[in-house]
Amino acid sequence: MSLHDDAVLVLKGYDSPADPDRGELRQVYLDHLARHPDGMWKACEAGHLTASALVVDPERGRVLLTLHRKLRMWLQMGGHCEPQDTSLAAAALREATEESGITGLTLLTGGPVTLDRHPIPAPCHWHLDVQYVALAPSGATEQISDESLDLRWFAYDEVASVADTSVVRLMERARTALERRR
Repeated sequence: MSLHDDAVLVLKGYDSPADPDRGELRQVYLDHLARHPDGMWKACEAGHLTASALVVDPERGRVLLTLHRKLRMWLQMGGHCEPQDTSLAAAALREATEESGITGLTLLTGGPVTLDRHPIPAPCHWHLDVQYVALAPSGATEQISDESLDLRWFAYDEVASVADTSVVRLMERARTALERRR
């Protein structure tokens, strides 16, 4: 199965109760993929899907954010899909592992917790981000990557003071998803 086909299946099955806006944005993503066979790749100038994961330590009530080197913003781990990615989930887990330096991350079961569409500078126009939750193993140690200026753990109630509304929304939906799985 191609990554494009996997993305279509993931999006068709996307029904996160934590995400009240899931239907409308999901259809935007599906329409984009239907119009753009290359819609998974950075080269698609109309926009492309990306995969990200919020690294969570639920035992300590905190999330790991990266100070993005180019954007100079505190964000979740994530980025572009690569040819070796076999699924959106695999891309999100790869990105979270690479950017956090944490081995042994696992994705929260149930698929993505939210979608976030945001404009980016030309030549491309949109990132259509599929957002997962990555659970940090007990005692995890992070290590900064070349893509980051810094990595830092933030308590849930600190995120709103350092990150934009998209990250706050992702964190809230991650917490809801965690609570539903208890």
